[in-house]
Amino acid sequence: MGLFSKAQPLADRMRPQTLAEFVGQEDLVGEGTLIRRAIEDDAVGSMILWGPPGSGKTTLAKVIANTTNHHFVSFSAVLQGVKDVRELVAKAKERMLLSGIKTILFVDEIHRFNKSQQDAFLPHVESGEIILIGATTENPSFSINNALLSRCRTYTLKALSDEDIAKIVAAALKDDIRGLGKYGVSLADDARRILINFANGDARAALGALELAVNGAEEDDEGVRSVTSSMIKEAIASRTIAYDKSAEEHYNLISALHKSIRGSDPQAAVYWLCRMLQGGADPLYICRRLVRIASEDVGLADPQALIQAVAAKDAVHFLGMPEADTALTQAVVYLATAPKSNSLELAIMAAKDLVKNSRNEPVPLHIRNAPTKLMAELGYHKGYQYDHDCPDAFSGQEYLPDDLAGTELYTPGNFGFEREIRKRLEYWHRLKLERNKSDS
Repeated sequence: MGLFSKAQPLADRMRPQTLAEFVGQEDLVGEGTLIRRAIEDDAVGSMILWGPPGSGKTTLAKVIANTTNHHFVSFSAVLQGVKDVRELVAKAKERMLLSGIKTILFVDEIHRFNKSQQDAFLPHVESGEIILIGATTENPSFSINNALLSRCRTYTLKALSDEDIAKIVAAALKDDIRGLGKYGVSLADDARRILINFANGDARAALGALELAVNGAEEDDEGVRSVTSSMIKEAIASRTIAYDKSAEEHYNLISALHKSIRGSDPQAAVYWLCRMLQGGADPLYICRRLVRIASEDVGLADPQALIQAVAAKDAVHFLGMPEADTALTQAVVYLATAPKSNSLELAIMAAKDLVKNSRNEPVPLHIRNAPTKLMAELGYHKGYQYDHDCPDAFSGQEYLPDDLAGTELYTPGNFGFEREIRKRLEYWHRLKLERNKSDS
């Protein structure tokens, strides 16, 4: 049997009970902050606590419960439903009438409720019958009903720093009552560093791994349990990668990848690619983004970019994962180190704007085909010059409607292959001016 097999997990036992014990989130609950004053003055209102796992959302809610004079009810959006909400609200109303004590309803993982289910809280929050504290790991802008969100203050918690995790681990090792102090645990420095790095800002993960390692350590003759780096590594089955392919972190990571490529930083680009792959991102989604990047940010500055991106897609289809990870890396590095141009994006945006805001003129007669006698009689194809029959294979004739003649939508950049395109366009422009001059 493990050392703590019959007790609460170490993370639960070590959960801070007061603001003085709370570690981290100084910007949020440090001295003089808005939420700290509200807690100390027993004047908390409905709020949403948003942050990554192990950052202290539930802990902060329980500190509020211990510090204020309100009745505190914990509610799980995973295990309970709207019916339970109604029952809790009815009891809260009764409690308010009988004793004048308000009820704080803490809803863990509130994003698990769909938006219509969240409506069940709305009238009661609005009327003040309950004070709602919702905890979520997902961006409230996406996961919380707008009407409910507007009636709650949103507080953002950050992943704990390594220094915060170190303090929490040290406290657990020292505490004789709730922690591991009475067991004489010796944690090697390298083991401590590995544990803190593994935690990734998650206090629960750090304490869980520490407890597992301590459970497996044997006491020496002096009753000391020595925890080595190998024990910590064994306790760490696998690091949890911060990624949710359906929520905000997905969009944060693809944004980081895109901007790193655009910024010509292959080191960062490969890092963010790996974060997405290790987190379980769909490699074909990544391929779609790379194809877009190839035309949006590289374009004709390097015409091979699009070919590389499409080839990566084919490699993913052909090889599958994880073998295709190097093909994706190749595409990412190629795109990041390619010359950059957004001329194609600017061209299509300008064209969309022109089409939307100008008269859609008919196609000029001379560039229409005339497959029938009637069309020919109406002037279709009349005056068209076949460019291959012209000097330099260039006629210089106008292809835009008369009202749009001379409009420039695509302007090549000054890098990579677009320098050559710029030369060609300038050459054809000179030819056109010369021929128009000679025709006149």
